[in-house]
Amino acid sequence: MQLVEVTTPSQQKEFLQMAVRLYRNEPNWIRPLDKDIEGIFDPNINKLYKSGGKAVRWLLLDDRGNTIGRNAAFVNPKWKEKQPTGGMGFFECIDDKKAAFTLMDAARDWLKAQGMEAMDGPVNFGERDKWWGLLVDGFSPPNYNMPWNFPYYQAFFEEYGFQIYFKQYTYMRSVRGAGFDPKMIERSKVILANPDYEFRYLKGKELWEKFPEYFMAVYNKAWARHMGKSITEREAKLMLAKMKPIIDPYLIYFGFFKGEPISFFINIPEINQLFKHVDGELNLLGKLKFLWHKTFNPPNKMLGLVFGVIPDFQGKGVESAMILSYREFLDIKKLKYETIEMNWIGDFNPKMMRVCEQLLAEIYKTHHTYRFLFDREKPFERHPIFT
Repeated sequence: MQLVEVTTPSQQKEFLQMAVRLYRNEPNWIRPLDKDIEGIFDPNINKLYKSGGKAVRWLLLDDRGNTIGRNAAFVNPKWKEKQPTGGMGFFECIDDKKAAFTLMDAARDWLKAQGMEAMDGPVNFGERDKWWGLLVDGFSPPNYNMPWNFPYYQAFFEEYGFQIYFKQYTYMRSVRGAGFDPKMIERSKVILANPDYEFRYLKGKELWEKFPEYFMAVYNKAWARHMGKSITEREAKLMLAKMKPIIDPYLIYFGFFKGEPISFFINIPEINQLFKHVDGELNLLGKLKFLWHKTFNPPNKMLGLVFGVIPDFQGKGVESAMILSYREFLDIKKLKYETIEMNWIGDFNPKMMRVCEQLLAEIYKTHHTYRFLFDREKPFERHPIFT
């Protein structure tokens, strides 16, 4: 076997095509958009490079020169850990343990040379909401920008010595068929009867003009301390701009108290149901296919991206009230979505897990984020629990 660092355009193309060949006969795999993968490794697109981030990719060739595996490793300057920790991701391999371990060794050795003391994998060279975790249960088609892999990968990671740093649960429920926990209904009644509270979607210009302000106000109080960074209004505007081609205004819901934003529930149509038709390419033909299916064969699944309530209003029933208000809103609008998936919730976030359980949602998929300590004698610690 020969390990080759990806440095040329032809090798970059092979990094993509290797996965296409590997999953050729797997009906549940949906080919990612080429630009989404390549953008991660493009210093002109991924701003982590400008902040001191580093990344490397490899191809693994057999004795006849055929690609049998790929891997990547990266140092994210924004990670703040007890020990310097790098990442390993975009791992793909034939069912061969020796080949898999060769790829993992390459990531380990490179990260050691960068001064790292551990590596997490498989993860993304970027935010946690994309390409994060190894699928270990629920091998149905992946949501947009979420990984899908063969079941045999789990043995590779665990036999190599990776340990579970945290589990990621994707919850699912019927939009209309399932009920709600009776306790949740009771808590919501008090909030919904109080005229100081209001729950609604953003109409017309308000969505485009006020969303960044509202989102930033809630996110920076509800999520920033857990995610390690606050969000600026400019970043919120950029997020909205990126969602614009696929956005459904009825899927974005906010809660207000005396006119001030206190909560949100951000959803999008699950666009992998559209991208599965474009074969990884958003060229002219791919865009035409996307628009045709968006118009005549639209997604029937909603994807919950993020749910948040500012701390001063947590535990008061605001979560319950917003969800029940939204369910009533969906019935009024007669939207055609059949199911909703809450895109992954870590087992370090028991509050959000309880919200999903109160929704009578069920765990539909499980991913593992693993950590490998280079010092094999050092005690292993799992991800801290959110409180």
